[in-house]
Amino acid sequence: MGLIVNGGNAKSSSMEAIQAAKTGDFEGADAKLKEADASLAEAHNSQTGMLTKEASGEHVTVTLLMVHSQDHLMNAITFRDLAGEIVDLYKKLAGKEA
Repeated sequence: MGLIVNGGNAKSSSMEAIQAAKTGDFEGADAKLKEADASLAEAHNSQTGMLTKEASGEHVTVTLLMVHSQDHLMNAITFRDLAGEIVDLYKKLAGKEA
């Protein structure tokens, strides 16, 4: 569940960063991107824990929930990357180079 919760938080913060940049609040946008990064770091820690267990011989049954959580995390990472680009574009349009 750590992947789903933290992935969702990262995606939400990324969307809030885009909305802040859209209104010219670049400090707020940067803060939201940092929040997204922190959530992704937490998700990565959860994922690393699962991978470590797998590597040490504790095999986990692959369930639909497991597949969903990995999918959710990958989408959050992609969304965060795109949000960073969109925030940079808004900054450029506003004459405040990234």
